[in-house]
Amino acid sequence: MTGFFNAKPYYLMGIVNTTPDSFSDGGRYLDTKAAVNHARALIDDGADIIDIGGESTRPNAAPVSPEDEQARILPVIKALQGCGATLSVDTRNAATLRAALDAGASMLNDVSALTHDPAMLSLVAGISGPVCLMHMQGDPASMQQDPIYKDVVDDIYMYLSARMDTCVAAGIAKDRLVIDPGIGFGKTVAHNLSLLANLARFTQLGVPVMVGASRKRFIGMLDRDSAPNERLAGSLAAVLAAYNHGARIFRVHDVAATRQALAISAAIRQISISSGK
Repeated sequence: MTGFFNAKPYYLMGIVNTTPDSFSDGGRYLDTKAAVNHARALIDDGADIIDIGGESTRPNAAPVSPEDEQARILPVIKALQGCGATLSVDTRNAATLRAALDAGASMLNDVSALTHDPAMLSLVAGISGPVCLMHMQGDPASMQQDPIYKDVVDDIYMYLSARMDTCVAAGIAKDRLVIDPGIGFGKTVAHNLSLLANLARFTQLGVPVMVGASRKRFIGMLDRDSAPNERLAGSLAAVLAAYNHGARIFRVHDVAATRQALAISAAIRQISISSGK
């Protein structure tokens, strides 16, 4: 496998939501200074990538205009130039991507896999840098309203495979692509668990697999209906399961704890490989 994310066993993507309504930390980093300080703390904790978003895509979220989205994220991106981490923009809008690239971002994380904005595919084809294609059934406003699949693993595998083909046909090199099955985006608890248990299937597409399960609702639904800030242990369990099934990029709120958990898991894996067990 070639591409941007193959020099290390795993990569950590720290989340910076400059929104008033994200499910876990909405409002905490709406202020530019707070967002920048948070990003720098995540980098100190070990984040390789900082994913900066100005539109919440939580269940039932209302869309945000590209202008409002840009007003939230561009000052943060500009302030983080030279920070030592890859700067990713979490957006579905081509105008926002272009502005973010001009401000210093170098990666795109699109929850719609370049389908939301008709201008996105051609724009991405004309630039460089990695792009993550995520699966989402429906849109944030409706995605959790009775999501249904014939076979969740097969359906999403085929969707992401088709999106990769579309990207390559449009002139986007395969080695720029990352895929994300979209935990929590139009999925039930059972769907999320099936995807985490079968991530090895997605590695067959030949590009890095990213997983974003951090603090998500399915964790609370499996354990006492815990609040987002009480889901660290469940988030780490999901990360380790994903790592052991082939995922290599992890989008998380809690970088330091995730870094330590993965370091131990990777060390044990290496001993197992070395001993042939």
